[in-house]
Amino acid sequence: MNNRPDYRDICEAAMRLKDKSIYTAVLSSPKINEQVGSEVFFKCENQQHIGAFKFRGAYNAIIQLSDLQKKNGVIAFSSGNHAQAVARVCQMLDIKATIIMPNNAPDIKRRGTEILGANIIEYDPLTENRETIAQQVNADNRLSLIPPFNHPHIIAGQGTAAYELASDVKNLDQLLAPCGGGGLLSGTALAVKGLQENCAVIGVEPEMADDATQSFQQGKIITIDYPDTIADGTQTLSLGEITFGLIQSHVDDMVTVSEAMIKEAVRLLFYNLKQVVEPSGALGLAALLERKTPPANRVGVIISGGNIDGKMMQKILAEPSIT
Repeated sequence: MNNRPDYRDICEAAMRLKDKSIYTAVLSSPKINEQVGSEVFFKCENQQHIGAFKFRGAYNAIIQLSDLQKKNGVIAFSSGNHAQAVARVCQMLDIKATIIMPNNAPDIKRRGTEILGANIIEYDPLTENRETIAQQVNADNRLSLIPPFNHPHIIAGQGTAAYELASDVKNLDQLLAPCGGGGLLSGTALAVKGLQENCAVIGVEPEMADDATQSFQQGKIITIDYPDTIADGTQTLSLGEITFGLIQSHVDDMVTVSEAMIKEAVRLLFYNLKQVVEPSGALGLAALLERKTPPANRVGVIISGGNIDGKMMQKILAEPSIT
């Protein structure tokens, strides 16, 4: 594979993941449909291994390492879901995993990573750079780096969620996917354009973490300061070179949503779909609620994950509805 994966790579990743990943459910809610004025199909990656789509990319990347690389072990950096995904895949394949995690990562994600047997090294995201720390820890380059998004095997694996959705639900007008570093969004775009070329692919970010939207609009990678958003899965500082190129080529639009509407989407998914969804996973519905996308009859939405602390969920549910 070259540095820019294509639709064929999505198909090959889907074959590798067959019987390894969970073929997650697609759910709809008549009440939500009525509220947003569209028939919405939610791809529930909160039901995936480790509670997030990240398992797909991690497995697709790690399974392709050489025997020597697997023996030496892997290293990754992540605020939580990628960390858990790498840890879970390494547990399955009996590989040692070292994870660089921010000291403010949600407790549920840190505990999940520890339980899966990974060695965690903490850093302060306000004063330290995770890539630099990973380089220091892996000074002899024995460990194979499994990056969270800017890698062709990761992107191809992430795209299999949308591949399943677009295979199961025909004639979609739009598909909405959250965007942090762009691995899920770029893989989603490759999958959807390969299966339903007339379906518009729209990336969604928090207003507080809009680096990808700025990059999309300005035609160059924009880096922002560490964003203060409830959607911790989108707290990347910028897109990668590979994900930026794919998003520029295959994504139709980027939109941003407010913190208040992200929380409202979490509430609606809980009460109407009976799904526990983390804020990052609720971005697509938030965009529909805020009318940030053009009107459409049939809309697919990737719910990227469900790893939210109990206290945070309780606080969100306690707040009054705003729609």
